[in-house]
Amino acid sequence: MTNVSIIVLDFGSQYTQLIARRLREDKIYCEILPYHTSAKDIGAKNPKGLILSGGPSSVYSEDAYEVDKEIYNMGIPVLGICYGMQRIAVDFGGSVVRSLHHEYGKAELKIQTDSPLLADCEDNRIVWMSHSDKVDELPVGFSPIATSSNSPYAAIANEEKRVYAMQYHPEVNHSEEGYLMLRNFAKNICGVTEKWKMEHFLKEQIKMIRQKVGDAKVLCGLSGGVDSSVVAAMLYEAIGDQLIPVFVDNGLLRKGEREQVEEVFKINLKTPLITVDAVDNFLGKLAGISDPEKKRKIIGHTFIEEFEKEAKKHDGIKFLAQGTLYPDVIESISVNGPSEVIKSHHNVGGLPDWMDFELIEPLRELFKDEVRKIGLELGLPEGMINRHPFPGPGLAIRIMGDVNVPDLTLLREADVILLEELKASGHYAKTWQAFVVLLNVKSVGVMGDNRTYDNTVCVRVVEAVDGMTATFAHLPHELLERISRRIINEVDGINRVVYDISSKPPATIEWE
Repeated sequence: MTNVSIIVLDFGSQYTQLIARRLREDKIYCEILPYHTSAKDIGAKNPKGLILSGGPSSVYSEDAYEVDKEIYNMGIPVLGICYGMQRIAVDFGGSVVRSLHHEYGKAELKIQTDSPLLADCEDNRIVWMSHSDKVDELPVGFSPIATSSNSPYAAIANEEKRVYAMQYHPEVNHSEEGYLMLRNFAKNICGVTEKWKMEHFLKEQIKMIRQKVGDAKVLCGLSGGVDSSVVAAMLYEAIGDQLIPVFVDNGLLRKGEREQVEEVFKINLKTPLITVDAVDNFLGKLAGISDPEKKRKIIGHTFIEEFEKEAKKHDGIKFLAQGTLYPDVIESISVNGPSEVIKSHHNVGGLPDWMDFELIEPLRELFKDEVRKIGLELGLPEGMINRHPFPGPGLAIRIMGDVNVPDLTLLREADVILLEELKASGHYAKTWQAFVVLLNVKSVGVMGDNRTYDNTVCVRVVEAVDGMTATFAHLPHELLERISRRIINEVDGINRVVYDISSKPPATIEWE
């Protein structure tokens, strides 16, 4: 089993998983545990350092999240981030108050001392702030090592005790040298030297799958996307013909996707694929439903129902495999801490009580780019691995409002045009995700000499590394103009195209 180098205690930040991701980029293995994990249980894993994450709560609230204070006596370095910093300040005798001026977004970091935490970092670099509380009084033995215009204690340290804290989030991409600060903590301060690689994870997961499954069969739900394809390939590597891959056509796919999925699995995976036509069932249950959470839950439950129907046709199935990823988990539920729910995902949260299957989710602790690396390790074609992410609920969450056949048809045609133009211009490979949203907002237009009153669609194209944070793609104006012109000219029922220029956060990538 992989040695744990760093343990992250989760206080509920939406960025907690990013801390783990940044460390993994430097081949440093870490685990995320709930904030209330005892020092004894942490010590049993023999980590070389601890990181306290951010979180949505205030340390001065009556029900504030607290740590087992024995963690400070374990003799290993501790780093606090945002809420973690405030937790450290209070635990060591300092004070935290409500800030008169909230600090959210980019700030310029000014380095004050030669701390090993900030070694090789340049002065006046941008970091990402997200807080409404601030440390008002430092504990004895702590001193500021960096400031910002609104934070005299942007970073603090007790070098003797090897306890450090930052008010900003070094784990997000917006913090220009945040990765270096995390690396400094792990390698220079904690002394981590072990290197963790994705192939190690793959070998461990295959071994664990074999041990867990034994002689049983596994039903694997496929969407044709990267995640489920990698899960299927991993399972086939582990258990061979004990895998029963099932592709459910829910009527919410992109144009021609069913045929593409069937071809990919026949040629590349060489596994017998079972295709279930469940279009009428899904669309029937979604009829008249406009609430996005209800849509997601209906789709999730219907997927499970369809898989159960198929499972009854086979003997010996005990497990259901899914391509759940870290971002799905953190946005849906808190598995390790008190993270606030952003949206539910169709494949997160376990199985209904009436189902007899056990879940297998071998990618649950990974980010999308890590999954792609595993896919390449398994020999999957690069064209499949580098496809843009596509949500499990499909086009249902790209239609604002009721899901129906005419709107799905219109959306598919617009989506094809967007992807064609991005690929032709070379921007598909440069971006993380691209799609069209049907807003169900109509506006007046003029086509020829006639007045129109038709649909508005929104084009959404983002750049990201892991999907936890994202910025809108700065596409050339001539490309945007070409996309708009083609959609309006070639898709009946659309007379206006808008472009989404919001980033994540504060927006999410999908609209629903």
